[in-house]
Formats: sequence, C-alpha cells, structure tokens
Amino acid sequence: MSTQPDAAAGVAGGGEAPAFSPPAVELHGITKRFGAVVACDAVDLALHNGRVHGILGENGAGKSTLMKVLIGLVLPDAGTITMRGEVCQIRDPLDAASHGIAMVHQHDSLVDALTVWENVALGDAGRLDPRAVRDRVAEVSEHYGLDVEPDMRVGDLTAGMRQRVEIIKCLRRDPSIVIFDEPTSVLTPEESDYLFAALRRVVVEEGRAVALVSHKLDEILRATDEITIMRRGRVVERAETRVATAAGLARAMVGRPVSLRGEAAALGLVEEIAESLSADTDATTSASATTGEPPVLQIRDATVHDRYGHLLLDRCSIDVRRGEIVGVAGVEGNGQRALADLMSSLEHLEAGEVIVDGVPMKAGKAGEMAMAGVAVIPEDRHDSGVVLNMTVEENLFLVAVEDLHSYGWLDRRSMRRRAQALIDQYDIQCAGPDAPM
Repeated sequence: MSTQPDAAAGVAGGGEAPAFSPPAVELHGITKRFGAVVACDAVDLALHNGRVHGILGENGAGKSTLMKVLIGLVLPDAGTITMRGEVCQIRDPLDAASHGIAMVHQHDSLVDALTVWENVALGDAGRLDPRAVRDRVAEVSEHYGLDVEPDMRVGDLTAGMRQRVEIIKCLRRDPSIVIFDEPTSVLTPEESDYLFAALRRVVVEEGRAVALVSHKLDEILRATDEITIMRRGRVVERAETRVATAAGLARAMVGRPVSLRGEAAALGLVEEIAESLSADTDATTSASATTGEPPVLQIRDATVHDRYGHLLLDRCSIDVRRGEIVGVAGVEGNGQRALADLMSSLEHLEAGEVIVDGVPMKAGKAGEMAMAGVAVIPEDRHDSGVVLNMTVEENLFLVAVEDLHSYGWLDRRSMRRRAQALIDQYDIQCAGPDAPM
C-alpha cells in the first residue's frame, strides 16, 4: 500500500520553502543533559513561515525537550537560537512570547475550577478586562472553528475540548511560530480532525511557522511539509514529506526494520497494517470463545454515575476471555473512560457486578482490581498513570509494594535493583531509578 501523503488532503502548506526565504527561527547545536541522559545532542533545526515541520521520534527521543528549549521551559547546556539573523536569549516562556513563539502542550495546564476565559486570562499582566477576554476567546474560537464557549467550566470538558482551549490560549496573542507537542495523544480521531482543520488555517491562510512534534507516522505524513527524525537525542535523518515513506521513516525512527504486525501499530501505521490484518481476520476467532471456556473478566449490568449525578455507564455488560482482544468503540463521552476507571477502582459500582476469574470484585475499593491481576493503561498517564513528584522506582512499584517488604520495612535496595532491571528491559529513558518523574 502506498504511504505517500496526499498533498490535497493534508494540512501542510504545500510546496517547498523558497531558497531565498530565511528561516523564521533556527536552533544551532542545542545540547541538553539530565544527569547521565543526553536528551538533545547538538541538534540543529530550522522552521520556515508557511510550512509545517514535523519532528518525529519515539518517546524519549528528545523531541519535546528540544521544543521546551525553544519555548523557554528548559535552558540548554549548549547551543544558540537565531531569529531574523540575530542570536536571541530565551530564558523563560515570557521571553519566547516576546519573540512571537507559542506552544500547545501535550498535557494541558488548565485549572479545572475556572472557566475557559478565566484560564485563558491567567498570566495576563495589568488590569483584567473580562469582557475583552471573553470576546477574544469567542473570536478565536469562531475563526478556527473550535466551538468553545468562554463561560464553560474547564473541569467539565472532554480531553478534546480542553485541547481546543489550549489552542485558543496559544493563538489569541497572534504568534508567528507555533509548536504543537504530541497534540493528538489523548484525542479521538474526530477530535484530531478538528485539530488539523485549525492547523490548516494557521499555516495555509496565515503563513505561520509550525512545528508538529509526534511519534505517529500517519499524522506526520498527513500534516507536514518536511520532517526531522530524532533518535536518542540526535537528528538521524531529514526528509521532504512529499518523497517520504512510512517504512523509511519507521526504520530511521527506531534504527531497524519494523514489523507491520507488531510495532507498526504502536507507531501509528494504521493504513500499513490494515491489509495485513484483513487477510486473516477470519482466522483470529478466539479459541477460548469456541471451546466454552468461561470469561476471565465479566462485567454484568454495571451502572455508574459521576459525582454530579450524570449517568456514565447504564447496565453495561462485557465478557473478555483468555486470548481475546475486545475493542470498545464509541464517540468520546459515551462511557469508555468510565469503564476504564471502573477497572482501575477509580469509579464506584452502584449496580451490577464485576467478576475476575470467577471471583466477584468490590469495584471502587482502592487496590481491589490491581490485586486481582487487572492492569490498566490510562488515556492520560500524567493525570492518572503516575505520581509526578515521586521517583521512577517508586512509580514502578506503587501497586506491588507488598513484594518489597522486609520485616515491615520497605526494602529500598531490592526496589532499586528490580527497578533498574525493568529500566534495562523496557529501555526506559531516564537518569536512573531515583530520577524524578
């Protein structure tokens, strides 16, 4: 299957930057270390007006660190930033804003208790004019088709709507350089379409320079004009999107050929694996389902409300047998997250039952599901997957701390040894077991 991007269907500006057009911003020799880890190793990057520059790499490749240097959140150990031919000092986000640089972050920094316009106004200097802020929020929302109401409470918004608020915060000051850091990581396909529609207008109609940071090949091929591939802190390849292929990018990204049936799915190669999967769909029927083996997980008539009384799950029933992959599909807000939260003991079961390996669970009791062998990877790891003010080793054993007790005391030496083994086994990019998250 062809993996060439369709220029007409994409969001990129289209065409190459003129040779005489100077870059909007250039980064030269950017180096940043965190302890023993070199996050960025002498990286060069140039962004041009009217073009989307994709920055591609696996998690831990250094993409986000490089952009945090540009936005002033991280100070480099070496290297320079040049704009309009002059070296500029970007020491913090205020410096970046003064140079027309703005960023839509992967994880939002919104305050749940405040409204949309109040969040947008946070950090404004001088006297606050609520009406002017509301009007500006409504103006930006309408211009980019974001459909955000200024007076909505942010805590009541979906992940996709919160992302739109971040876009409004970014664009209300009319920046000339916009960074999107893993913008679709918590979005549904429909929400991603909204995002790319806004991106199309930012680039094509307004001629801004855009950096799109991602590890998803499909959106990089769909949305960019040129691509820089990073691996372990270094630039390993550069390419024009119009001549790039998914297979070539994947190889550069991970440093070896990629199996379509395995790692390709994780890299976002949805179209690449579609034909491979469709060829043998009929052969994947679960053996356990046909032999009558009882489900390992049973959810029976589960009913859950949120704290405001809104119905999240309405007599939901699901069976999962050994060897099965059961997909749960639907537009966001129709219970998928509530189902995952129920499996994480974050939601209380008001009616129905949850059975694991034939044993009824007290769903909602802290640790109950984990002790029964149910593991959950949340949609937002920062929100509900890790404790950010704890170390890597502490996070690794949060639900298995009982295995590290010795006569009532936590065996720190054993924890560190086992954490290091997991870091090596799964190639976790960190300075060590005691590194903060």
